[in-house]
Amino acid sequence: MSYTAIERHCLSLPGTSVHTPWGESRVFKVGGKMFAMIAMENGRGTGVWFKAGEQSFRILTASDGIRPCPYLARAHWVAMDGLKALKPAELKAYLTRAHAQVAANLPKKTRASLGIAATTSSGTEWDFGQ
Repeated sequence: MSYTAIERHCLSLPGTSVHTPWGESRVFKVGGKMFAMIAMENGRGTGVWFKAGEQSFRILTASDGIRPCPYLARAHWVAMDGLKALKPAELKAYLTRAHAQVAANLPKKTRASLGIAATTSSGTEWDFGQ
């Protein structure tokens, strides 16, 4: 999977916008809240950072090529150096889940305005309007 494909996937998720608040790095947000980032240096992708659940955080950070994310580890963010630590389908699934986790914590009105509606009271299943 390329960094371009990662960006395309993130932007395909409902309500996602991309920002560059820290130099070249591409930050993906839903409802104004970060859920993933492509770390960039000299115009090239160097890794992918994303929010993970507590259990996923423990599993992922025990894997080669994935570490606790600087400054964000306490919120269960992971940093994947390069693109080889996860298969493309796995990475897409983690990015989709990161989006859903962050969206679940948005106010109901914000979710509705973005076309994201919770289908369960726990917020674990989502209708992305696709």
